[in-house]
Amino acid sequence: MASLPEPQKLARNFARCNDWEEKYLYIIELGERLDPLPDEWRNPDNLISGCQSQVWIVAQPDEQGVIVLHGDSDAAIVKGLIAVVFSLYQGLTAQEIVELDVRPFFESLALNQHLTPSRSQGLEAMLRAIRAHAAALL
Repeated sequence: MASLPEPQKLARNFARCNDWEEKYLYIIELGERLDPLPDEWRNPDNLISGCQSQVWIVAQPDEQGVIVLHGDSDAAIVKGLIAVVFSLYQGLTAQEIVELDVRPFFESLALNQHLTPSRSQGLEAMLRAIRAHAAALL
């Protein structure tokens, strides 16, 4: 599983960036930490509609009921956004994912203000897809 920071550490690291260029580079770096997605998971069932880039997300419960997320994108910044989203949901059960509203976290980072409208829509599509995957596992 990818080594992603806890949400509080992610927010601290984000705040340490001097400008949005550094923040984008940090997001891209987070995306590079994601484990490679097996080719067999790159299929229409795992493709997230509503994203300008190609985005695949797979959600699987482990033995303890914790949802393990896997994902990839053909765009570096989007892959980084996947990593940010995964850092918020890591270690949570399906029920906890469904109940968690991550939008305030993104607002605290001011991410939506600095993403293009299509990237913001793609981010929302990722969040909806993960929550839908989690809800289907309940």
